[in-house]
Amino acid sequence: MTVRQLGAPQVVLDGLYFPEGPRWHDGRLWFSDMHGHRVMTVGLDGVSRVVVDVPAAPSGLGWLPDGRLLVVSMEDRKLMRLDPDGLHEVADLSPWATFYCNDVVVDAQGRAYVGNFGFDLHGGAPPVPAALVLVLPNGAARVAADDLMFPNGTVITPDGRTMIIGESYGARLTAFDIQPDGSLTNRRVWASLQSAVPDGICLDTEGAVWMASPISGEVLRVRAGGAVTDRVTVAKQAFACMLGGPRRRHLFICTASSGDPAVAREKRDGCIEVVEVDVPGAGLP
Repeated sequence: MTVRQLGAPQVVLDGLYFPEGPRWHDGRLWFSDMHGHRVMTVGLDGVSRVVVDVPAAPSGLGWLPDGRLLVVSMEDRKLMRLDPDGLHEVADLSPWATFYCNDVVVDAQGRAYVGNFGFDLHGGAPPVPAALVLVLPNGAARVAADDLMFPNGTVITPDGRTMIIGESYGARLTAFDIQPDGSLTNRRVWASLQSAVPDGICLDTEGAVWMASPISGEVLRVRAGGAVTDRVTVAKQAFACMLGGPRRRHLFICTASSGDPAVAREKRDGCIEVVEVDVPGAGLP
């Protein structure tokens, strides 16, 4: 299959430390400026604002059915909720997260699935498997899936019945069936990847996954089975992506030179970039 190369994305916002966890919500792109310790929003007009400061570094974002924001607090391994009077702890994930927590997807019932590194990535520790933790709206938590090699970007299909998650150190996208109680069953490889590393992902209406691949400096559109149909190349590294905009046909891309905290704070060259695509976004987040 011939892979279609899309045009170069345009910068919407620059000067960020390290943008991650992009979500399209309420007409704006929400994201975590992770190493700047803040959650932000930006519009297609480039106007940005800070929503909340997160001292232990924010990562994945999602919303409860009542509209309140959930934020993964990475370094203290907690899931937080933004109430009118500030951030409040929903769950302490340290009993299950063996290193920093990272991405999250929140389903229509308000159940949050939170991943974690599993090991000290930037400290040079060897990779080890990690668990995906399910957090209920009341704060009760349990392991939903284990033995994942750096669980990262996660999506839920529009019918709420299937989850797809990127295993960055497994070079694959893995799928599960979602049961009525939130349990995950029928684990299977959705796509094996060759020279790409899955990081943040999003889903479109044709059931394809857009996947940021930091090492190769690109965002790929992947179909079930692993066929790549489209490619967007970026000048730095692409760490996450999200379909949004008025018709959900704007592919927002989080880029930076490095995910290493020290490098990110020194260079502060993180950007939100955007390119238009043909097929609109679907599902969650």
